[in-house]
Amino acid sequence: MRNDRKLRVATVITRFNGGAGHVALNGLLALDPDAYERTVFTGGVGIDSKAAGASGGDRAGVRYGDDAVANAATGDLTARAHAAGMQVAQVRPLVPQISPRDDLTALRTLTRVLAEGRYDVVHTHSSKAGFIGRLAAARAGVPRIVHTWHGFPFHDYQSWPRRRAYIRLEHVAAKHTDAFLAVGSQTATTALRLGLATPERIRLSYPAVDVDAYAAASGARAQARRRLDLPLGVKVVGSVGRLAPVKGPHLLPRALARLPEDVFGLWVGGGPLTEEMARLSARLGVDGRMRWLGHRDDVAEVLPAFDVMAMPTYTEGLPCVLVEAIGAGIPLVATAVSSNHDLVLPGETGLLVPPDDPEPLAVAIAALLDDPSAAARMAVRARAHVGDWFSPRHLGEVLDETYRGASTRPYRR
Repeated sequence: MRNDRKLRVATVITRFNGGAGHVALNGLLALDPDAYERTVFTGGVGIDSKAAGASGGDRAGVRYGDDAVANAATGDLTARAHAAGMQVAQVRPLVPQISPRDDLTALRTLTRVLAEGRYDVVHTHSSKAGFIGRLAAARAGVPRIVHTWHGFPFHDYQSWPRRRAYIRLEHVAAKHTDAFLAVGSQTATTALRLGLATPERIRLSYPAVDVDAYAAASGARAQARRRLDLPLGVKVVGSVGRLAPVKGPHLLPRALARLPEDVFGLWVGGGPLTEEMARLSARLGVDGRMRWLGHRDDVAEVLPAFDVMAMPTYTEGLPCVLVEAIGAGIPLVATAVSSNHDLVLPGETGLLVPPDDPEPLAVAIAALLDDPSAAARMAVRARAHVGDWFSPRHLGEVLDETYRGASTRPYRR
């Protein structure tokens, strides 16, 4: 790679939304536009192979620019990237679910467009795009391939054959990766323990969040509660995340059912479990005080309504929303999984609870609600603990050094 011109960087991600999407976008925004040309390849919703063949083969599976923006899903960040001056493209066969036909089509399509783009660096995010994107980049002859682990697709709650298969796929993709960024210390530790990479190829990387942007102004709490039409005087425990099994959304209404009637629950985020969670709330008798708000673009304005932020996830890298909640001064309860402990130091910056059990989750929430002084102390210490590690400036430095680094992949075509 030459240093006398802009580096051409392509980011590949399946879902350009949620925590991983914001980490990817914030990283691109943190790069100096005078030093980098930035392109984002996102996933789509699948493609009919016969239709693709009739209209130009794999080329029909890619939308660019305004067309990609127009076809982006709700909550997708493609429009923001495009508005920031990045090139954007949607690879329709790059779908989240396992689909052999789409996966092979995505591999061929990405290999072609990455070769045509003559990129200096390809940076992949998420499991599906991480696997297919790295193989495609290697086949396309990309000089440097970087992958961010936001967490892993395998965890202790899977069957051993499925877990072993996912680990094997990670080993295969790792052979084609020059450098790794691990979102959270536990993610890096797991990768090293499993032998996914040698130490010099892994670097800790925290999500970039402008913490000060989430600082609640005077009157923000009352305004947020009016925005959500909450009853006066209630206590609120909230969560933000996709309504998917790995996020453990069913644990929040189950914990709420163990709490007093003046405690309300809020969940910001949509997903495949939306209808199931509404039925669960009704079955538990908490549907009058458990609200599923769906996707919202005003999270920063909604957060001040929370008295406690609860994250009942089963596995995680390090959620951006925890950092955002810290910026808003909200005390934290999170499950003791993955790298949550990088932010939530037990009894100091929040409370940790075991996963998959609503009882200790309810106990921890009640402890913070019933002792506002202790909760406020933890929130203040959490803000001090974040420091500069999560700033966009720091992430920009990490990416620049990683993209121009000297570590090399074990296997090069």
